[in-house]
Amino acid sequence: MKKKLANTLKFLIFFSIGASLFWITYRDQNPSELLHTLKNDVNYYWILLSLFFGLLSHISRTIRWNLLIESLGKKPRTVNTFLAVMVGYFANLALPRMGEISRCGIISRYEKISFSQLVGTVVLERVLDIIMLIVFLLIALSTQFSVIANFFANNPEVSEKLSNVFASAYTLYALTTITLVIWLLRKQFKHTGLFKKIDKTLKSFMDGFRTIKKIENKWPFILHTVFIWVMYYLMTYICFFSFGFTSNLPALAGLTVFVMSAFGMVAPVQGGVGAWHFMVIGTLLVYLPGVNNIESMSRSFALVVHGAQTAMIIIVGALSVIALPFANRKELINNKAKA
Repeated sequence: MKKKLANTLKFLIFFSIGASLFWITYRDQNPSELLHTLKNDVNYYWILLSLFFGLLSHISRTIRWNLLIESLGKKPRTVNTFLAVMVGYFANLALPRMGEISRCGIISRYEKISFSQLVGTVVLERVLDIIMLIVFLLIALSTQFSVIANFFANNPEVSEKLSNVFASAYTLYALTTITLVIWLLRKQFKHTGLFKKIDKTLKSFMDGFRTIKKIENKWPFILHTVFIWVMYYLMTYICFFSFGFTSNLPALAGLTVFVMSAFGMVAPVQGGVGAWHFMVIGTLLVYLPGVNNIESMSRSFALVVHGAQTAMIIIVGALSVIALPFANRKELINNKAKA
């Protein structure tokens, strides 16, 4: 009961943050003007193509995760891994970061693999994603520095919040204190049941994290890592051709918009709602100053692109939830027979 209440409160808090950001971004938008743009000024062919690139990225992530899991000496079925990945994205729409836990739970249940080890592989994935985001950020900075500088100059609250996240004295103090307390008291708690359980879980987690050293097919793993992020980029850039006002922007502009939108997805809100829109709109305004009605058109762009991506996650994620029991029907029957 307490867990359900806590999850409900988390959902409401994160939803309120996202809804507030969304309202702030679109409060001055004329609804009839927006509807006119959606009906007459959008070439949805390019939106559908962007979703195809998105699906390719999810398939590639599935294969990459399988390569990590196989390094644990396990061979999960690709269909289960794909369905788990999509359910994970779907779960993130309810609670940020819930997807990582849910997809590990699914594979642990249907493939009988240690949950802690799976969490270790997912954390490793997230580290690799951060590295790739930094690589794309460095490319954008080296080629579009003035644009990014103008964005932060026009939105000082964004740079302030980012600096608070990465350089908060309170955060560093808390982490240092917790680490020091655990290290000082390790001998006192070493022989307790709780310590042994935590120690076992951490060892399993580290086994999952260290899978990168055991990967046999390192080049396919590296290529999938790069491919995933190239597809992410194309998901954004290809949508430029859906709107007349962005169709002539260069590929590097697409890169900058993509990088800034990625930071919006990091925000603690479901699916980046509000934060993603804010970052994309702000970046487009820097690229197209003085264009007539640019703010309204940028809002339309953000709404359509994010809405299409979210719709795909909802549809494929919901279908994956339904498909999981059918894909594992034999295993479920065998488990019931053994019980």
